[in-house]
Amino acid sequence: MAKQERGLRFQPTGGTKTPQVPTGKKQRLSIERLANDGRGIAFLQGRTWFVSGALAGEDVEARVLGAHGKVVEARTERVFTANASRREPPCVHAGKCGGCSLQHLPHDEQLALKQRMLAEQLTRVAGVEPDEWAPPLTGPEFGYRRRARIAVRWDARAKRLDVGFRAAGSQDIVAIDHCLVLVQALQPIMSGLPSMLRQLSNPKALGHVELFSGSANAVLLRHMAPLNDTDVQVLKDFCSTHQAQLWLHGDAEPQPVDLTQTLGYRLQQWDLELAYRPGDFVQVNAGVNEAMVAQALEWLAPQADERVLDLFCGLGNFALPLARQVREVVAVEGVKTMVERAAQNAASNKLHNAAFFQADLSQPLVDATWAKQGFAAVLLDPPRDGAFEVVRKLSGLGAKRLVYVSCNPATLARDTVELMKQGYRLKRAGILDMFPQTAHVEAMALFEAD
Repeated sequence: MAKQERGLRFQPTGGTKTPQVPTGKKQRLSIERLANDGRGIAFLQGRTWFVSGALAGEDVEARVLGAHGKVVEARTERVFTANASRREPPCVHAGKCGGCSLQHLPHDEQLALKQRMLAEQLTRVAGVEPDEWAPPLTGPEFGYRRRARIAVRWDARAKRLDVGFRAAGSQDIVAIDHCLVLVQALQPIMSGLPSMLRQLSNPKALGHVELFSGSANAVLLRHMAPLNDTDVQVLKDFCSTHQAQLWLHGDAEPQPVDLTQTLGYRLQQWDLELAYRPGDFVQVNAGVNEAMVAQALEWLAPQADERVLDLFCGLGNFALPLARQVREVVAVEGVKTMVERAAQNAASNKLHNAAFFQADLSQPLVDATWAKQGFAAVLLDPPRDGAFEVVRKLSGLGAKRLVYVSCNPATLARDTVELMKQGYRLKRAGILDMFPQTAHVEAMALFEAD
């Protein structure tokens, strides 16, 4: 019997494996258009290139950050032919720091890009346009961020403590002591932070730092090992100099060094003060947040004798202003600690017509006891994955008006399909510019029952 040719099964099937594009390679590209995340799109040799820092119509040289199959991610290194709209990024760290990806695009062009993102999602996924487009809800394009996480890492090889923000497309830390998008109240703290942290005796034990600005300024330090008395005093002195609270986060929950201190923020139009703790979700843009709440209430048009439902209520950002205007607010949140915090905020503001409940908001709500009486109107502000299961049965609650605040146009569009199936019509929609200099899009939509 002839010897079996075992090697035959390892022969190629007729195709050839496409060689991968190496990281670090530089490539000249012609950018055809912008992707929904603000990156330029180019096509070359059967691959799709996503290029940060590039604009439509530009001829650029890009450096490869990574490649996956026929998709290449890259960063603009040089612009040969510039789009007429391009501006010099105001921040010297633009293109290196991962925090702001659109500084090379004027603010009005950023708004137009975000408007297109929202419109494209609604048209492509839901096949609908609103009866009316609302103008963008905007604030200052810089100096708006009242909360920031600062990366801290000990570089053992260089024997150096790096303090700053994560680099674009990597875990490297860009050394930054001034950030254009931070509110002015946090700038001196940011500037002095690196030198202060380098005074501490065990830099390897430092995790990260969070900065907050609201009714008070605060500095939170995450640490992986106990701090000695000398280090705590260094931190106290620094915070005292900057008139800021000091919070420490070790093995347990974050705690203020002075247990009598609390953090909070005001909603000026409604004379409300909302307390929060590090780790709670709060909108980072105070001005746009207050304008967003005002617009949501204007669109929802709540009446004094109505019962209104607020889903994904968080700390009560919408529920408490609503309680100023209606007979009863029912506010629902999935996280128990947030429900407790919201109820405390209602009590401290002497609001007794708001009730707060914990519920699994990935499930329909029609069987909940607090839903039996129904609602005249509903406001919901879900996380990025949307509220698919909630909206599938929303018409059973009897609401004729619904305002949906979204931080992801894709899931808003998906949920719009479900709302339309239940007889709701998309009356109005618009973007909320909560994060200028980034491609992050927040939106608001008003639905009314036919």
